[in-house]
Amino acid sequence: MPAIVSIVGKSKSGKTTLIEKLIPELTARGYRVGTIKHAPRGATFDQPEKDSWRHIQAGSEATVIRSRDRLVLIKPIAGEVTLEAIARLFGEDCDIVLAEGFKQGSAPKIEVYRKESGPRLSDVKRVIAVVTDEPLESRTRRFSLSDITGLADFLEEGFIRPGDERVSLYVNDTPIALSAFPRQFISNLLVAMASSLRGVGEVKSLAVFLKKSPRSSVGHHE
Repeated sequence: MPAIVSIVGKSKSGKTTLIEKLIPELTARGYRVGTIKHAPRGATFDQPEKDSWRHIQAGSEATVIRSRDRLVLIKPIAGEVTLEAIARLFGEDCDIVLAEGFKQGSAPKIEVYRKESGPRLSDVKRVIAVVTDEPLESRTRRFSLSDITGLADFLEEGFIRPGDERVSLYVNDTPIALSAFPRQFISNLLVAMASSLRGVGEVKSLAVFLKKSPRSSVGHHE
């Protein structure tokens, strides 16, 4: 799974602007960047009476709109969805995912702070850096608002691992952290199994999906 870093801060602090500057800096270094935006409650992404809206209203679990140059996925959800679950939609197409918001999530966070936006965020865990031009008394790594190169260096050195062999495991839609031994074991096992199948050449990537159906109850007769 790609690295995920949340950009957090008060409203109007400059989160979107920071992401807009980070994306070209990281892509210029050869990295593939994905982004996720936390929209306010009640935001709508589909218009009533449009075909996709009608599909969803009819009961479709999800619908994809395809135009000449893009795909748009619309999927109704019943409750909260974790940032990691959303990032899974990117598959392995990204080296890093920058999320705007999600301050209560478990991903490491970069806080954007401006004095005019009010005090700094409180009760936010895993703040790895603060982007601000205000003087701060903090042990957290600090970058100025204009130091996009330095911030990209920080992400490159500590979070982006594009050259590593990636093995991602999800059980019941929950990402499972893997240490070196089980990661290598799973990788070797899956590659060996796939390579033994007829018609399979060199394995460069491999995806396996398993969904077990609930056990049907069996009646017992005495």
